[in-house]
Amino acid sequence: MLFYLTQWTYRDDQLKRFLTEPSDRAEVVRVAIEAFGGQLHSFFYCLGPYDGVAISSFPNQQQALACWMSLRSAERNTAIHNTLLIESGDGLSAMEFASSIVGQDG
Repeated sequence: MLFYLTQWTYRDDQLKRFLTEPSDRAEVVRVAIEAFGGQLHSFFYCLGPYDGVAISSFPNQQQALACWMSLRSAERNTAIHNTLLIESGDGLSAMEFASSIVGQDG
């Protein structure tokens, strides 16, 4: 599974709508992610430059991209930023591989 950190900012009209019609946005995001074969692991609202953050996983990049394209096309957000997350074991393997290459050059 590939893990992603997603950060987003809601449009002003969406934020106003949340005040007049509160809804469980985590559930909306979970349903969307699962429709594309993924899993929502965490959902948070934020104080700062982003209104929300989620950690999700997908079997492949195509499913992840299709999901985020679908969510972005709904035009409820001004921005959606995705970051591929690398598990710690894979990071260590990358360090060892890089060390083996760099070590060959002296």
